[in-house]
Amino acid sequence: MASKDQRRRQLARQKYERQQQRRTDSTRRTKRRNVVIAGVVAVVLAAGATAYASASLIGGDRADTSDQAAASPSPTAADPCARPAKGSPSTKTWSKEPAMTVDASASYTAELATTCGRITFTMDAGKTPHTVNSFAFLAGQGYFDHSRCHRLVDAGIYVLQCGDPKGTGQGTPGYTLPDENLKDPRIKGNVYPAGTVAMANRYDGQDPKTRNSGGSQFFLVYKDSQLPPNYTPFGRITGGMDVLKKIAAAGSHPDPATGNTAPNATVVINGASVRKS
Repeated sequence: MASKDQRRRQLARQKYERQQQRRTDSTRRTKRRNVVIAGVVAVVLAAGATAYASASLIGGDRADTSDQAAASPSPTAADPCARPAKGSPSTKTWSKEPAMTVDASASYTAELATTCGRITFTMDAGKTPHTVNSFAFLAGQGYFDHSRCHRLVDAGIYVLQCGDPKGTGQGTPGYTLPDENLKDPRIKGNVYPAGTVAMANRYDGQDPKTRNSGGSQFFLVYKDSQLPPNYTPFGRITGGMDVLKKIAAAGSHPDPATGNTAPNATVVINGASVRKS
């Protein structure tokens, strides 16, 4: 007959195995759900709209939160990124879109100094003047500084999402932007090619009133991703694809607090800047 101590160890081991199985099953369900969202609902990359949460990457898929809570939110791979610089995310908001100050005949270069490395991309003010103007304004206001890239999708579509100082997918700068450049010839066959930088928005795929709802959140495509042409493509990555792949390689985990799949890597924008190029 097993001793009480042996019995305790056996019960503890069985409990651990059950927990591990729940975590594995939950992670599998979460990734499968992302694939369904990508293929069926066109993955509405909504800039902070809880109403669209079930069809949203930014607002999060809040279904099965009990399963997500059972999953371990801790990374399973080593964090490839450094500690964030000291500072707090912005709390600024504005009541209206900033006045137009960019040169529509010029291109601009944005640089994100992240904890994982530098990412740079060019922006075309001629094709996306409102978006580029807003991005340059927000960068100049320090709006992106110390903000966490809160979502990584690594199944079905392949994007890192940033631009929300709240880090929840619900943050906005207080104003919205018009959709631009939706007929970009580079978006062929509803595929946003690797290296694309595009705006998130609250379009639900049906109601035209949810159009023109971009804000501050944007996504970086690190692998060709099939999405409907509803998201303003305003930039092309010129440096840092290796950084994005490093982040993607570290994987993601369910975040029960937001419903997002957060990167295991600690991806924080220490500072963002824009210059005329």
